[in-house]
Amino acid sequence: MRPDLVIFDCDGVLVDTETLANKVLAEILTGLGLPMDHHECQRRFMGRTMEAVQAMVEEMLGSALPEDWADSVRARDIEAFERGVDPIPGIERAVATLKAAGIPYCVGSSGKYAKMRLTLGKAGLLPHFEDVLFSAQDCERGKPAPDIFLYAASGMGKAPERCLVIEDSVPGVLAAKAAGMRVLGYVGNPDSDREAMRAAGAELFDDMHALAALIGLETTPVTAG
Repeated sequence: MRPDLVIFDCDGVLVDTETLANKVLAEILTGLGLPMDHHECQRRFMGRTMEAVQAMVEEMLGSALPEDWADSVRARDIEAFERGVDPIPGIERAVATLKAAGIPYCVGSSGKYAKMRLTLGKAGLLPHFEDVLFSAQDCERGKPAPDIFLYAASGMGKAPERCLVIEDSVPGVLAAKAAGMRVLGYVGNPDSDREAMRAAGAELFDDMHALAALIGLETTPVTAG
């Protein structure tokens, strides 16, 4: 089915930020007495708001963190992103194909607007998305609740069942499915949990160049897990 709207997650789908952000988080958590590397951080926390991560960390610690902890982690992330962010390979071609086909698209992310504008800007993608950004900071609940995707669909004037979501995390896939949307799970990152993504309801693919074919716009060979 040709979608009426394509909703992209941001981190790990448009911009290659997951490794940087998880290295920052791993260093912070290790300092709190929860030693883990960035691979484990990604498996545990990927796709969630930092407030949700804070709640999970507090449960692991058995004690409360400072009220500004989530903001302090985001500030460390910003420092890392300021040094440079790459676009996900193939995403510019995918966006160009959507534009040529007249299919609207937008971003629905757990990240705050300032972070999205920074990372998309550093990756050279902001001109494509600056007017179609939707953040969970405007929603009552973060992923895996469907709020952000329903918010994005409403903001773009499209019915949820006619939307397609591009995600790279289990919470994001669950959110999209809860919103009644088809979801493609991008698993180009070696740390992607393919089985969990598939179990959550995603159709997997590992090359952004194949996105147009998955939407039915091209006949490019599709590599999926």
